[in-house]
Amino acid sequence: MSDFKKQHQQEDFIEPKEQANLMPKDPGVYIMKNEAGVIIYIGKAKVLRNRVKSYFVKQKGRPNRLKHLIKQIVKIDYMVTHTEVEAFLLEASLIKKHKPRYNIRLKDDKAYPYIKCSLSADYPRLYVERRVKPGKDIYFGPFTSGYLVRETIKFLNGLYKIRDCTNGFMKARKRACLSYEIKRCTAPCVNLISKEDYLKNVYKAVDFLSGKSNEIVDEIAAKMLIASDNQEYEEAASYRDQMKAADLILEKQRVISQDTIDRDIVVVEDDERGSVVSMIHVRAGRVLGQNYHFLSRLQMSAEDQGLRDRVISFMNQYYIDNFVPDEILVDVDLGKDLTKLFSAVVTERKGVDVRVSHVADLESNDVLEVARKNAKEKLEKFVTKSEAKQNALEEIKEKFGLNDLPERIECFDISNFQGDQSVASQVVFQGGLPSPEDYRKYKIKTVVGPDDFASMKEVLSRRLAHNEYQDPQLIMIDGGKGQLSKALEALKDLGREDIPVVGIAKARTKGEFSDKEVARTQERFFIKGRQNHVTFKNHSEALRVLTHIRDEAHRFAISFHRSLREKATLESALTGLQGMGPKRHERLIEFLKTQKNWSKITVEQIKAETGGSLDLAEKILHIIQNDKK
Repeated sequence: MSDFKKQHQQEDFIEPKEQANLMPKDPGVYIMKNEAGVIIYIGKAKVLRNRVKSYFVKQKGRPNRLKHLIKQIVKIDYMVTHTEVEAFLLEASLIKKHKPRYNIRLKDDKAYPYIKCSLSADYPRLYVERRVKPGKDIYFGPFTSGYLVRETIKFLNGLYKIRDCTNGFMKARKRACLSYEIKRCTAPCVNLISKEDYLKNVYKAVDFLSGKSNEIVDEIAAKMLIASDNQEYEEAASYRDQMKAADLILEKQRVISQDTIDRDIVVVEDDERGSVVSMIHVRAGRVLGQNYHFLSRLQMSAEDQGLRDRVISFMNQYYIDNFVPDEILVDVDLGKDLTKLFSAVVTERKGVDVRVSHVADLESNDVLEVARKNAKEKLEKFVTKSEAKQNALEEIKEKFGLNDLPERIECFDISNFQGDQSVASQVVFQGGLPSPEDYRKYKIKTVVGPDDFASMKEVLSRRLAHNEYQDPQLIMIDGGKGQLSKALEALKDLGREDIPVVGIAKARTKGEFSDKEVARTQERFFIKGRQNHVTFKNHSEALRVLTHIRDEAHRFAISFHRSLREKATLESALTGLQGMGPKRHERLIEFLKTQKNWSKITVEQIKAETGGSLDLAEKILHIIQNDKK
């Protein structure tokens, strides 16, 4: 009997098939859990009872992934909604939150950048944003080039003198900063421009991003000619540079129509190995770019019912965090009912009518043909990469004697300096690839001094106490038998000995006075109950995956440890300076947060930001430069 059943014995445990019979005949979302109470699948239904009952009716030809899902179901919760549209919306948000193992996963979504204009602020600004959130702020994109986004913002900030400081930095100002001195900002922070005039400049930038770029370029050209006629050559040269910057931005955007509709074109290339979904983003008649999302068979839903189901599931999740355009054209015939339903879903998200239709309605077919060709090429590349990772995971499973394929691997590493600022990292790989959104940092709380063994036990205990996280199929420890034994102790104390653990360490020379690594080191893996270590062939994909996650955990831990040490050192040094009061200290820290390269900070900048004396600014700069060294 499973642990979940034992836990609920006194509550008259009901088999999943009977749970389905007790569900209402309403639209809603059903949530399937395994014996550990972990959510493994989330689905939507027009009629909850009928949909969930269908899982327990014997049917031939079911995919193995679906069969494996059904075997693990112990508890089925549900949430009733008023309409099927609400069920679609709720399902997508729950999948995003819980990331169930058997739902379609968009792990290849790179979160492409947008330009966000923060119209909700009193003095809006432009900045890079990776997720679209509902509200008064407006978004432009997505773009496929982060460099182009940053250059566009830099161009518009310089052209219309829009602030580029954070809200916290702006509120702390009592005098204009250096950006005002070099005529790149109108200093709204100290009221050197009225709110009305500042907003006029912001809306000019919005017009440029909304597709009225030609009028703005013409306006700059006219100003350049006037300045030249008046022999104001320095100002004319400034306008000339602005035109060059605008042309550089606009030449990367291909014009395909003269309408002002925001449109996404969804092109799908599909075969038995997986699917590539290509998204072409057209804004005000200009193609901003094309990005790709690969769905391997492992990433697809356990109950995948074909291409239509795949495309709808993808788009339902994609448009949670991405801008919903006025029109979505799909290169797959979704059918009348699904098209109408999904149109209602995205309309609900956007708040205004959104047209969803077949791509056959697109007037310009050249863009479509190029997109289809690119999608085919991308599918071949993605499949080759995916198959290599799949084979690597199969080899890892075989070598380590695992019961399940290690789709989720978690690696932990400890970092400290003589026991000071001891921290740990948790790095997660899904399907053999990094999953940065699942990375975690830990400050060691219960261990005093440089005791990596005890620190590892603490970290694993804290990690596995989080039932809301998906269980890994393999835990890796950066260390040998000592670290492995502490990890096994932690799992035993938590009753989680079902999770396999492996330690990884390099082979070293055997010498009484030397522990120098040999020229060609060999990675060794230690497993519970096995006396000899396990090795992999050099240059194998399985070894690359395992060493990659180990190196990533080491890098993540080291960077966290260094940041804490640098912060503590800087705080200590600045606190002792005469003339460095709390408010001045706060303004300096806010300024430093905005600077990527501290080596380029000048005395004049520090003096302007802190409002202190030149002598104080020189002392601060000396401390900063020494700290970064």
